[in-house]
Amino acid sequence: MDVFMVESAVTLAKVIKVSLLLFLVLLATAAASLFCGPADTGLLQGFREILGERPEAAFALKPEDVTILFSLRLPRILFAGLVGASLSTAGVIFQALLRNPLADPYILGISGGSALGAIIGISTGMAVLPLGVPLPAFLGAAVTVILVLAAGGSVKGFSSGTMLLAGVIVNAFFSALIMLVLSLSSHADLQKVIFWLMGNLSLAEPEEILLTGLVLLAGFSIAWLHARSINLISLGEETAIHLGVAVERTRMILLLSGSLLTAVAVSFSGTVGFVGLIIPHMMRMLLGADHRLLLPASLLFGASFLIVADTLARTAIPDMELPVGVVTALCGSPYFLYLLRKGRFRPWSF
Repeated sequence: MDVFMVESAVTLAKVIKVSLLLFLVLLATAAASLFCGPADTGLLQGFREILGERPEAAFALKPEDVTILFSLRLPRILFAGLVGASLSTAGVIFQALLRNPLADPYILGISGGSALGAIIGISTGMAVLPLGVPLPAFLGAAVTVILVLAAGGSVKGFSSGTMLLAGVIVNAFFSALIMLVLSLSSHADLQKVIFWLMGNLSLAEPEEILLTGLVLLAGFSIAWLHARSINLISLGEETAIHLGVAVERTRMILLLSGSLLTAVAVSFSGTVGFVGLIIPHMMRMLLGADHRLLLPASLLFGASFLIVADTLARTAIPDMELPVGVVTALCGSPYFLYLLRKGRFRPWSF
């Protein structure tokens, strides 16, 4: 199908309508998550009072309720949304550039490279410095991109299948280095770091949430401004070049943007896998392949997905919290196998 036919079917009005609908879903998801937890807060009691015989007693929040809702749950919900949106946006970028729906930051090894850089920053005491963890995480992600590009061929003409295989191999190598660093760590820090590696959204400080939000805004803006170029690159490099796209420059800008989104998210939340795989693919199946619509839809739905996953992680087992990466892996792994089974790993066209 011609790219101009696809683009003509997606108007600004449609982008706004779909984005507004998914934003309402995000708000509803966040509100529901705010009330989920082992502690029964005064807001829930307030709803009971409204439905009962004492509406005047509704919403009488106790100080401990305020602390639970607005100091513990709300920042965590906000951070989960930002991380989910960042990983989903990065997934859209990588899948488009590689023309393969199996590409995502986790499978390509970029999450592993970021995690290795973050752990090095933590273990060397750099965490006390400004950007002491995000900076080495970004460097780890950048090194991963370089290695995967080098293994996949030249920047000008690469094989997406080879790059995916290279990503798996690089990820395995970084996992071995992570295990080496952990084996040299003190016993007191070992359990904490391992839990963080599997995904932990409970430790983010306001400054980290703000930084994640700013990076998400910048990364999404860059990707959305290049949405038409991404559409053309997805058709094929030769087509994009003939239609005036500077393919090499655009690819490197987008690869760095996706790597930065992944690095900042991983440096604060740990390795949360498969979000960048399943969300873009689901949105592409529902809404089509035009990235002017796909990018905001994946951002919003990815935020909702990770909020739900984190809510399950902290409420599924009483008096115990699961790493959110475990929940996303339980969702993503079967979906990954489904894509392989259906042969959906082949490069697509519009």
